Amino acid sequence: MDEAVKAIARETLGIDTLETRNSDRLDFHELPVWKIREALEIAFRAGQEEPSS
Repeated sequence: MDEAVKAIARETLGIDTLETRNSDRLDFHELPVWKIREALEIAFRAGQEEPSS
């Protein structure tokens, strides 16, 4: 799941890393709501497809 989250951040939101870098310029991102919605929809679908443990 961690890799899927990283891929969504990178490919959909344009965020290179989800690691904290202690810099406002690097840790805060301005994103349009439609990109956030797209990322959430992708994550939701991925969660539905993942087999339960």
